[in-house]
Amino acid sequence: MVIILTYTFGILPLVEAKKKAEEEIILKKRALLKYEEYLGNRKVFEEELDRALKQYEGIQKTFLSGETPQLGAANLQEIVRRLSEKNGVSIRSFRMLESKEIDSFRKVSMQIDFNPTNSMLGLGQFIYDIENNEKKLTISEMDLLVLNIRMPNQIQGSLVISGLMKGTKSKEKGKER
Repeated sequence: MVIILTYTFGILPLVEAKKKAEEEIILKKRALLKYEEYLGNRKVFEEELDRALKQYEGIQKTFLSGETPQLGAANLQEIVRRLSEKNGVSIRSFRMLESKEIDSFRKVSMQIDFNPTNSMLGLGQFIYDIENNEKKLTISEMDLLVLNIRMPNQIQGSLVISGLMKGTKSKEKGKER
């Protein structure tokens, strides 16, 4: 009876504790191997992080600058004014349209009216420069009017030009936390 009690309360718990310890050692060795693998690939992860950061910075350059839609619209107006002067297109008026939240971005739009122009090449280059600007501007509406159909050498009209800027939703979420 003493042998059975010694075996049951002395030896069996020791054997089970040894098995549990061996299993824990195996699990911890696996975890260590995984961490060693991460450390071994650290250079790869750092390169991927650098590449992602550069890509992020490149995308940030395509947004209009400014913290508010009004500042973004002012930036958009300055870009359009500079391009119109470069291509000889005379702008009659700028009008800011309602900005819209799109996911984590804000779309800022502006309607411009331009005076009659004689140079189709200048107008075409102006439109091309807007669409191929580093800020990724788009022309969502275009209304052109030829003043004299018999002699279509003068054209005037209006354009709705839009650009993206950082949205305010992500900033508001950060403030709530």
